[in-house]
Amino acid sequence: MKYKISLIALVTIISANANAQNLHNLDRVYTANQVSNTVSVVDPGNNKFLGEIPLGKPYPNVLSPLYRGQSLVHGLRYLPSKRLLAVVSIGSNAVTLISTETNQVIKTIYIGRSPHEPTFTPDGTQIWISVRGESHVSVIDVATLKEVRKIPVADGPGMVSFSPDGKIAYVCSSFTAELDLVNTSNYKVIKKIPVVSPFSPNIFTNASGNWVAMTHKDVGKVTVIDTRKQAVAKVLNTGAITNHVNFSTVNGKELMLVTVGGENKVRVFDPALDFKQIDSIPVGNLPHGIWPSKDGSIAYIGLEYGDQVQGINLQTMKVLEPVKIGQSPQALVYADNAVLKANDNANLMPLNDSSSTQIVVLKGQVGGHSASGKLAIRPIGLADLVEQIFVGLQPGKSYTLALSNSENLPYKSDYEINSFTADANGKYMGQSTGLIKTSLQNSAKQDYKHIILFDNSNKGVILLK
Repeated sequence: MKYKISLIALVTIISANANAQNLHNLDRVYTANQVSNTVSVVDPGNNKFLGEIPLGKPYPNVLSPLYRGQSLVHGLRYLPSKRLLAVVSIGSNAVTLISTETNQVIKTIYIGRSPHEPTFTPDGTQIWISVRGESHVSVIDVATLKEVRKIPVADGPGMVSFSPDGKIAYVCSSFTAELDLVNTSNYKVIKKIPVVSPFSPNIFTNASGNWVAMTHKDVGKVTVIDTRKQAVAKVLNTGAITNHVNFSTVNGKELMLVTVGGENKVRVFDPALDFKQIDSIPVGNLPHGIWPSKDGSIAYIGLEYGDQVQGINLQTMKVLEPVKIGQSPQALVYADNAVLKANDNANLMPLNDSSSTQIVVLKGQVGGHSASGKLAIRPIGLADLVEQIFVGLQPGKSYTLALSNSENLPYKSDYEINSFTADANGKYMGQSTGLIKTSLQNSAKQDYKHIILFDNSNKGVILLK
């Protein structure tokens, strides 16, 4: 009798483990990849890359006047009731609708200049798209897949988030230091809430609708809005290049998750403790989009400079093995129950990225100087794309990024990559092209010894690699 009980217990354990492994196999993780102009598809059940949905050609093959594909694939949102993915492409002013069952494009709709992020209304009847290059939100009717309205808002709308009942839309801005509240019944702005900075690319409402959180990428902060008072409740210092924010309920406890690109971290806050930080999770290079599963067991983040996604077990706050995907992931969505068959990868293309991205960290050369820099160097055809982030510089000062073949001080500038002026917060984010990566390989034929950043006013080297 004891033997039978033990056998039953063993079978139960094996069955439970199998169910746990298969729990997420009908779910998918999608990323919008800005350089390769693809949507990557990952199976979170096996933490495995499945393939890509190509929407355009990889950068820089999008610059021809005859080019017809999508460019700067950037924004994402998922509608579970229709297994529908909305993908915004900034450079081609488009929103593309994709069936997650077939991985095929249903329709592409062209709207205003430089749209940024799509958001489905809670009832799933409309898509509200922030048209960041203008001053309105574009409304798409899901039934007809046509633009039906433009809602005037503050200049440069960054993203839209709704109250759970769908009665109020919260619209942050990338150019205006305010949050607009829109009555969805008459499409009128009913209130404008001043916020700490003009650059807010990302916003989310928690499940109860009591809190709305928005990131400020330029100053490294998150503003939390108390929706009951329609006022700012908290401004959190989260760190340089604060990218995206999201909420999850883990073991009955609500958490707020924030990606901090300049520190390669996901910070975890407890709303019940006045948004006290309770954890900080080191992740890969430049975390950007973040989204938890519906059951609160796992979250995925896109690593913009790593060309990867990385899962986080929210029960243990431990990271999973990174998964290689397309180039420069921006927005990411976790799509629960996105497919009908666990192993279905129909119409997906293999990864078309033969070379890995090289990450270069530049460190300060001047005592007491707080500046730092990070480069992502990607091969694009015959040249390299050099994506750059610098923080801690002198506001308004001019700098030059260059290669040097000097062994020691004073470092001579032998090949200039690009020059720029730091913004009012001492930061710079940008990109340029050149023959960079091949010059830095460890070989006898190496042309350059260092990458330097120097102050144009006195030619002094600020940062060095």
